[in-house]
Amino acid sequence: MGAMAAVDVPEARIQADEVVVTEHSANINGQRFKYKATTGTQPVFNENGDAIAALHFTYYERQGVKNTEERPLLISFNGGPGSASVWMHIAYTGPKALRVDDEGFPIMPYGVKDNPHSVLDVADIVFVNPVNTGYSRALPKKDGTPYSRDELQKMFFGVNADVKYLADWINTFVTRHERWRSPKYLIGESYGTTRVSGLALELQNRQWMYLNGVVLVSPTDIGIERQGPVKAANRLPYYAAAAWYHNALSSDLQSKDLLDVLAEVEQYTLDVYLPALAKGAHLSAAERDQVATQVAKYSGLDKQVVLGSNLDISTSFFWKELLRDRGQTVGRLDSRYLGIDRDNVGSRPDYNAELTSWLHSFTPAINYYLREELGYKTDVKYNMFGPVHPWDRSNDNTGENLRQAMAQNPYLNVLIQSGYYDGATNYFDAKYNMWHLDPSGKMADRIDFKGYRSGHMMYLRAEDLKLANDDLRQFIQATVPAKGQAAKY
Repeated sequence: MGAMAAVDVPEARIQADEVVVTEHSANINGQRFKYKATTGTQPVFNENGDAIAALHFTYYERQGVKNTEERPLLISFNGGPGSASVWMHIAYTGPKALRVDDEGFPIMPYGVKDNPHSVLDVADIVFVNPVNTGYSRALPKKDGTPYSRDELQKMFFGVNADVKYLADWINTFVTRHERWRSPKYLIGESYGTTRVSGLALELQNRQWMYLNGVVLVSPTDIGIERQGPVKAANRLPYYAAAAWYHNALSSDLQSKDLLDVLAEVEQYTLDVYLPALAKGAHLSAAERDQVATQVAKYSGLDKQVVLGSNLDISTSFFWKELLRDRGQTVGRLDSRYLGIDRDNVGSRPDYNAELTSWLHSFTPAINYYLREELGYKTDVKYNMFGPVHPWDRSNDNTGENLRQAMAQNPYLNVLIQSGYYDGATNYFDAKYNMWHLDPSGKMADRIDFKGYRSGHMMYLRAEDLKLANDDLRQFIQATVPAKGQAAKY
């Protein structure tokens, strides 16, 4: 037999620097206008100017804007770490919204629909996927060999490495698209709040880029310590919210509005529950019994369960226990969602009911949308969650970095958005962040909190999609300084 000819084997590899541009129109917040969508990749460069990664992004620009120096730019990140920017992209701030029912549950046919509540009327938006999320990937070395796992972690996969390379990427993006004069905002969800909190100071100190606002959606602890009794006590208002939603509280509490219940539970948490937990074994038997009675009433759990937990109820146990008598579990990130386990016994649910529901809707929608509506085609897999672990969480000073950035920049404001039914990054922890972000209280008038009757992704509920975007729109409009308004104390 003759020699066989060499065959080129195709590779699913992302291009380092390649975009597709499409034109669209939208009716948003009562205004009809055209916009341009640019989606594709932009490199991350190292200190030597070598491209080391290709980050996939989607950039929406309203057309017909005369003065881009007055047009805000909103830079959007999701979290994980390891999560793509898909969630806020096609369900919250972008011009398209996920096709789900009014409470956020999957419906077919899958896909997206117009989002009349998007903030594209007041700000251009870029959605960014960090390395290994979405289509974003590390590039080979100059000699064609891949970086080792240890090298990748040092370059990309850690609190501070993540902030450093993304700040470089933002600098390149702002320069390429000539947005240096524009008011600039960062928005992050979940771990993305750690990311944007760190970026605020990194952009100021290393890129000399000053922001007007940072938006923390369902924030993590952003490096603000809350361990022991504080960590345990802060869960109780969330427990009350979830129990109220499922009609698991006593009739006197169920007859009240959710916000009235939460105000009562928050006060009890600070005045009684937290001090009781701090006393530990020093708590008298009578006090322990009184606290157990009240915690049981507010959480919807049995008093003996509370006592058996030493007054400290873990979240995973709560998700399993709250509706155990109904044979159902509640979701972690959004406790409105219900699951069913193989066995009623056990201390934690078999799976996260809300996450499976979300992936059910989001995965087909983003794969369809980027390819068929925005025209970006690749054989690279879209990573809803990508391989970024182990993640280096050491030296997480992102909350303090955000405070320092605010202190240095009188223009910089912070908006916090949280869902009451989020059990992973609960809303009372978010309030705690707000109280301790600036312990002096000197910048309290530049930090605002908004709560919603939904969960981690509050915007999946139709009513809160509008409300959250309205709050974000108002925040942007209120924090763009008037002409001639100096940044000074």
